[in-house]
Amino acid sequence: MPPRLLLFLLPRGSLLPPLRRPSPALSPLIRRIPSNKPPGYFFLSPVRAFSGYSGMAAAGSPEQQPRSVVVKETVELTEKEEQIFRRLLDVVRHFGLGTQLRVAGGWVRDKLLGKDSADIDVALDNMTGQNFCEKVNEYLELIGEEQKGIGVIQCNPDQSKHLETARMLILDIWIDFVNLRSETYAENSRIPTMEVGTAKADAYRRDLTINSLFFNINNNSVEDLTGRGIEDLKKGLIVTPLPAKATFLDDPLRVLRAIRFAARFNFTLAEDLKEAASDERVKSELGSKISRERIGHEIDLMMSDKHPVKAMYDIRDLGLFYVVFSFPENSNPPVFDKCDWQCVSHIEAAWNLAYSIGSSVFNSGSDPKLQDEQRRLYLYSALFVPLRNMFYLDRRSKRQVPVSSYIIKHSLKLKGSDAETVVNIHAASEKFAELVHLLESSFDVRTFKEKLEDEYLEIPTDSVKRVCAGLILREIKDFWRLALLVSILSNPEAENAAGILNKQDELHWRKEKYIRVERAITDLDLDGVWKLKPVLDGKSIMGVMQVKSGGPLIGKWQQRALKWQLAHPNGTMDECIEWMKQSQSKRQKVESST
Repeated sequence: MPPRLLLFLLPRGSLLPPLRRPSPALSPLIRRIPSNKPPGYFFLSPVRAFSGYSGMAAAGSPEQQPRSVVVKETVELTEKEEQIFRRLLDVVRHFGLGTQLRVAGGWVRDKLLGKDSADIDVALDNMTGQNFCEKVNEYLELIGEEQKGIGVIQCNPDQSKHLETARMLILDIWIDFVNLRSETYAENSRIPTMEVGTAKADAYRRDLTINSLFFNINNNSVEDLTGRGIEDLKKGLIVTPLPAKATFLDDPLRVLRAIRFAARFNFTLAEDLKEAASDERVKSELGSKISRERIGHEIDLMMSDKHPVKAMYDIRDLGLFYVVFSFPENSNPPVFDKCDWQCVSHIEAAWNLAYSIGSSVFNSGSDPKLQDEQRRLYLYSALFVPLRNMFYLDRRSKRQVPVSSYIIKHSLKLKGSDAETVVNIHAASEKFAELVHLLESSFDVRTFKEKLEDEYLEIPTDSVKRVCAGLILREIKDFWRLALLVSILSNPEAENAAGILNKQDELHWRKEKYIRVERAITDLDLDGVWKLKPVLDGKSIMGVMQVKSGGPLIGKWQQRALKWQLAHPNGTMDECIEWMKQSQSKRQKVESST
C-alpha cells in the first residue's frame, strides 16, 4: 500500500484535534519525572488562577525588576515523549535521511521551566514536513503498523503560519513538522519571503529569545543558538533575538506576543523592547498590517491566562490601548481623557475583588470550561465598565449601539455572543445598583412595590425584594454573580468608599458587600430562578380569560403571573388561576362602579 496523504486545507481559525498530555517517563539517557495527570486540554481554573497569583492584589502599575527564575539544567522527557522521539530517529536511520530533528520553541521553554507541554513542533534541516511525514508512513508500512493521515496546514499569515506545516499522529500524539527557515519581510507586509535556513538563522528569526531554544533529538541536548535564550529565561526577561524595532516592523503582531508572554510568566519586558513597542511607526503598523482577528486572538489569550491585569497594564503603558481597542467614530459621549487608565483600573479592581472572594464567583458547577468562560467575560465586562454609557450610531441598523459592543465585535473580532453578554452584564449591573440597596438594608420598598403592581396585581410587602431580584436574575441568568460584581465595582457608593478608605479596606468593603448581597439572594432561594417553569403558560391563561387567540394582553398576564409566582413560591396552578379570576372580578366591579 502506498503512503496515504490526506491534504487538509484548513479554514482560518480552525483547530486540529487536541494534543494529549504524556504519561510518566523512565529513560536511561534522560532523568525521569512522575505524572499521573489525565490526557486532554487543560483549562485554567479560576481557583488556581486567583489563589495562585496575588501579584495584582496591590493597587498601581506593577513595577518589575529582572528576577531570578528557576531553570532546569536538562529537559526531562516523559515515557511517551521518549517513545515518539525514538520512533522519529528510527525513521531517519532506516532511510539514511541524515536529518537533524529539533523540537522548537515553546515546548523547550516550558520543559526548562519545569512545566508540562503537549505542543511538540519538530524542525527539520533538510526536508519539508510533508516529505518527512510520508517517510514516517513508509516506515509504518514496513513494520506492519497502520499508516496515518497527514494534515497539511497551508501558509496563513493571519494565523501566524508563514510556512507550510505538516501534522500527523505519532503514537497517538499530534506532532507538527516544519523545515528550518529564514525569512525576510517586504515593505507594508507582514508576509515574509521564506527560504530554507540553518538552525541558527531559524533561532534568530523567532519572536523572543526564550522561544528560540531547540531540543536536539539526535543528541539529547538543548541548543541555545542566540546565546541568550537560557540567560533571559533565568532572568525572567522578554527580549527579541534581533533589534526590537526591526523585529516589530517585520511583524508587528510580535508586540502583542511579547506582552502576552511577559504576562503569562510574569516576566519583565526589556527596556529596548518597550521603547520599540511604543514607537509611533510600530504602533501605526500594528493597526494597519495586522488583521483584527489576530489582534483579538492575542487579547483573548491574555484574558484567559494567569496574569491578564499585567498584560492590560503593559498595553496601556506602551501607548497601545487605542490601537488594540479601536473606538468607533463619533461616539456619544466622545472618548474622555484618561479613558485607558479608567478601563485598566477597573479590570484591576475586578481581578482583586474576584481573587479575594474565591472560586464561588464563577459558579458553573464543576465544568472548568464554563468557569473559565465566565471569568473571561467578567474581565471584559470590567475592562469596559467606563464605556457602558457610551454609544455610537450603527450605519447599517440605524440604531444606537454600545461602544463596548463595537470594540468586542469589530476591534477584536470576537464572538457576537461575547459582546451581547458584556452589554447584558452592564445593563444588569445598573439594575443591581438599586437592588443592592434594597436587599441589604431596610430600604423603603414602596417605590419598588408601586413599579411592580398594577390594577390587577398586588405584591405583598414582604415579597417585594424577592420579586424584584427574581425578575433581574431571570434576565441575566448564570451571569448574575458577574453583574453583581460589576455593579459593586462601579456604583457611586463604591466610588465614595474608594475616596475615603485605603486600598485594602476598600477591597474588604467591596468583598463584604458582595457576600451580603449574594447571601441575600441565595436566602431568597433565587439562585437558578431563571430555570423556574411558569406556573401558568399562555394557553392556560387564554383558557382562564376565555379567549381563543393570544396577543399583547396575554403577554401582560404572563408577566403578572410570573410576578405572582415569585411572590408566592409555594403557590399552585389552581391558586394562581383563582388569583387571576378574583383580580379580574375586582377590576370589573371597580369599572362598573365608576
